[in-house]
Amino acid sequence: MPIDESKTFRPVRIALLTVSDTRNLEQDSSGDILEQRLTDAGHTLGARQIVRDEMSKIVSRLHAWIDDPEIDCIITTGGTGLTGRDITPEALERVQDKPIPGFGELFRQLSYEKIGTSTIQSRACGCVARGTYIFALPGSNGAVKDGWDDILATQLDSRFSPCNFVELMPRLNEV
Repeated sequence: MPIDESKTFRPVRIALLTVSDTRNLEQDSSGDILEQRLTDAGHTLGARQIVRDEMSKIVSRLHAWIDDPEIDCIITTGGTGLTGRDITPEALERVQDKPIPGFGELFRQLSYEKIGTSTIQSRACGCVARGTYIFALPGSNGAVKDGWDDILATQLDSRFSPCNFVELMPRLNEV
C-alpha cells in the first residue's frame, strides 16, 4: 500500500504513556524508540509520561489526555500481558467509546511471523475515546518497533492509501 506523495502530510500530536512498576524515563527504551520514530516521521510529541500498573493512575492519565485538545492520539507501552499487574487493556475499556479490534488482531498476526505462538500472550489493542485514538502496545522494544513500523507509521500518515486513521479524525465525534 503506497504513500501518495501528491497528498499533504498532516502531523499527528501523539502522547506516549509507559505503564510500568519498574521503569523511569532514563530506562524507558521502548518509549525512546517510539518517540524517535514518531518525530522522525514528522509527528509531534504532545506529552510523555510513565505511570505504575494501577488502574486509577492509568485511567486518570488517559482521561486527561483524551480531554486535551492538543492530543490526537495516545500510544501506551506495557501492561498488555497476562500477569495480574497487566491491566492496560482493561484501562482502555474504561475510557473507550469504540474498540478497534483489527489493531490487536493485525498486531498479533504480524508478531506471529516473528515470535510464533508466543504472540498469544499479547493483548495489544486499540480504541477511540471521545475523538482520540488510543493504541496499547506491549512494552518490549521489538513490540513497539513492530507496532509502529508495521501498523501505526502508515495508518497515522495522512498520505497513506487507500485509507488511514488521520483522514477519519475530523469525523470521530460524529453523532
